[in-house]
Amino acid sequence: MNISKTLSWTAAAVLGLSLTACGGSEPKAQAPQGDAQNDGLAAIKQADKIRIGVFGDKPPFGYIDANGKNQGFDVEIAKELGKDLLGSEDKVEFVLTEAANRVEYLKSGKVDLILANFTQTPERAEVVDFAAPYMQVALGVVSPKNAPITDVAQLKDQTLLVNKGTTADAYFTKNHSEIKLLKFDQNTETFDALKDGRGVGLAHDNALLWAWAKENPNYEVAIAKIGEPENIAPAVRKGDKALLDWVNTEIANLKQDGRLKQAYEKTLMPVYGDKVKPEELLAP
Repeated sequence: MNISKTLSWTAAAVLGLSLTACGGSEPKAQAPQGDAQNDGLAAIKQADKIRIGVFGDKPPFGYIDANGKNQGFDVEIAKELGKDLLGSEDKVEFVLTEAANRVEYLKSGKVDLILANFTQTPERAEVVDFAAPYMQVALGVVSPKNAPITDVAQLKDQTLLVNKGTTADAYFTKNHSEIKLLKFDQNTETFDALKDGRGVGLAHDNALLWAWAKENPNYEVAIAKIGEPENIAPAVRKGDKALLDWVNTEIANLKQDGRLKQAYEKTLMPVYGDKVKPEELLAP
């Protein structure tokens, strides 16, 4: 997979596409059932469709390939959840979202579940309910190899590129007022701005930056970890206990039967190779 080409292609192609897929067939633990009139899980079953929010421009986690199909690590997990819940690849509707829209898409009912590389934070947990995490990441900074940013102190009075609504946006806004932030809605725009020299570096999840830097050898992730690791987890509407309980059970199943690691091997291992070990990113 060429991440740079994929990012460029999706800038024009990211539309409201609805695609489907299937997953594994391992035995599952039983999750609570709900009243069709009072919870999201029962409503999904009644509609015979689950709408899952994913990224369209964030390879290798969620992106649209050259054939217009959803691909990526988050997408593989979404396929497994949809297959296990409704039993058919035709029952999953992928809804493309941007980082800043994830909470609103849940609150407005545009999606039933978010699986768009969503970092769990106390602020977000006040407005949505997070299920068990499936991945762990930390913030990093990517910069040109000929002008590497190796310490946050180098960013003083400089322009740092971030995506709106991300943990990088929140972290640097809160902790580093001395750094100028230039914010974009889409990953494509942010990485293009780095190539155009509109910022000295770009802050994002380290897992994404490692993948992008591999496809762009003139850049390096010279700061690989800022702060403590944070959880990436599915999210549902606040108070939707029945759906939350089911997703928690499903994530536990994916970890136990090895399908989470299989999704990693299919989508992330070809990108990271030996540079990153699965246990460094997959949540226990």
